[in-house]
Amino acid sequence: MTTANATTATVDDERGELLAELALVREFLIGTTDGLTDEQLGTRPTASALCLGGLIKHVASTEAAWGRFITDGTSAMATELPEGVTWQDIFAGTAHTWPQWAIDRQNEFQMLPGDTRESIVEQYRTVASRTEEIIHGVTDLTRTTPLPEAPWNTPGAAHSVRRVLIHLVAETAQHTGHAEIIRESIDGRTTM
Repeated sequence: MTTANATTATVDDERGELLAELALVREFLIGTTDGLTDEQLGTRPTASALCLGGLIKHVASTEAAWGRFITDGTSAMATELPEGVTWQDIFAGTAHTWPQWAIDRQNEFQMLPGDTRESIVEQYRTVASRTEEIIHGVTDLTRTTPLPEAPWNTPGAAHSVRRVLIHLVAETAQHTGHAEIIRESIDGRTTM
């Protein structure tokens, strides 16, 4: 095997392993909703403001955003603020005008009228399919893109495609843990 073929095989192996781990944690997250009603998916049985349906919607939205970051660059994750609004206003909940991205983010965390388990899981699977398509189209997992300016990003930081995938696995696994606690609080059932 030539060096180029060995490198391609190594990248393909790494890509496959990262996508397999992401697929596994996605299924664990979806599994926390098995057998529940749409109403139960919107309940908040713990001290947290999180609900199962909202967690799936949030994770799907976050994964889609990172996919756009890979394909479209920094601007795909920009968080512009309206004139006269500061990050302090956003964090304190006192902004006089809310940016649409902040409204959308709040809506991610709840079951809205018309949301069903079927619809949110279908949307999540559509996002997952698109992520796999994007990642299979990337030839260099070390390719980096600058992160947008935001209080939660280190100034000047950039993420490689590999780092984005690792972040998606970590984010999904973290929210799967939240989902496990919420599910157990609803009916005592755990999935893992």
